[in-house]
Amino acid sequence: MKLLFALFAPWHRAGMLALAAFAALASPLAAQADSGGDYPTKPIRLVVPYPPGGGTDVIARIVQERFSALLGQQVLIDNRGGAAGSIGTELVAKAPADGYTVLFTLSSHTINPAIYAKLSFDTAKDFAPVGMVASLPQILVANTQFPANTVAELVALAKAKPDSISFASVGNGSPGHLAGELLKLRTGTQMTHVPYRGGGPAVTDVMGGQVPLLWVSIPAAAQFVKAGKLKALAVSTTRRSAAFPDVPTMQEAGIADFDVDSWYAVFVPAKTPKPAIDRLNRVINTVVKEPEIRDKLLAQGSEGVGGTPDQLGKVVTAELVRWQKLAKEANIKVD
Repeated sequence: MKLLFALFAPWHRAGMLALAAFAALASPLAAQADSGGDYPTKPIRLVVPYPPGGGTDVIARIVQERFSALLGQQVLIDNRGGAAGSIGTELVAKAPADGYTVLFTLSSHTINPAIYAKLSFDTAKDFAPVGMVASLPQILVANTQFPANTVAELVALAKAKPDSISFASVGNGSPGHLAGELLKLRTGTQMTHVPYRGGGPAVTDVMGGQVPLLWVSIPAAAQFVKAGKLKALAVSTTRRSAAFPDVPTMQEAGIADFDVDSWYAVFVPAKTPKPAIDRLNRVINTVVKEPEIRDKLLAQGSEGVGGTPDQLGKVVTAELVRWQKLAKEANIKVD
């Protein structure tokens, strides 16, 4: 018996040490799983804070299927339009920080704090950046019967008849809203802003003649410009759009110091576990590099971006300052 114990003891001690070592290794793995290490284990709700048919919705649907495939779970789009994205954004801000309610929004995310006196969320504190998906210009389009065919003709018409021209956007605080206000500021003209609840309804009304002009992201207007149902006057960035290479930039059209870039990005509620954020970020960076997705984005006038959460966070920080300054200069306020 003593001999058997003597023979078994070293193996027993080795086994105990191995179990202890395994427990030590398993502990951080278990902690990681608790904080989202095996994320996702159920469908993800992708909140698009604009109605179907608008630019944000179009871009979200381009990447939705690939997001689902790479995450191994359904990614379900939930359109929550209104208040230039604030309604859907608030929904995500107040959702559980578990990675299963995700915000897919555009750059109005950094504009709204500059023009709304009160928001029910804090853009800087209530969200964690995940990654930028795409970037593109706003495009200034007009009803085909509108007398101006160039920006110069539009400015001349606006100066000849102050306050007689209105322009639509997807809502107060949208990039299109700021592009329109910047045009007024840079040219000394007066035009009336007509906010809509999304790009789809705005495009429909401009084609129908209810409003003559519209500043909107290219995806919402691309097919109608190509079909001759809308005419394009200019794009808002310093570079021409690959989708519409014949459409001039505002600076080429004679408006100096004009640059309004639209971007689409993913955010989650603050305090979402880092493993979930990292997983979503890896998927974004994979998807935007896929040739088929890049071609689909390009067809909409946008370019895939990608990048790290930190890079997106720096964009948000810089734009919160930039748009605050413009809102003050142009006296843009929304109750």
